[in-house]
Amino acid sequence: MEDLIKKLTDEVGLTEEQAQKTFEALKEYIMAKVPPMMHPMIESFLAENKDSDDPLGDMMKNFGG
Repeated sequence: MEDLIKKLTDEVGLTEEQAQKTFEALKEYIMAKVPPMMHPMIESFLAENKDSDDPLGDMMKNFGG
């Protein structure tokens, strides 16, 4: 998440607050478009997990349940 916020502030020129609001709006939009059973996978993907060196693998752990 922090990487996306930084990208929005650096490359798009948004303020930190604008970037946070944009991120939340995008997250809400995505969640509304996918089935509820996929919400944990998306939450995991969007969450910042500095302990993991395999975010895609961590996301896939939630796939299907």
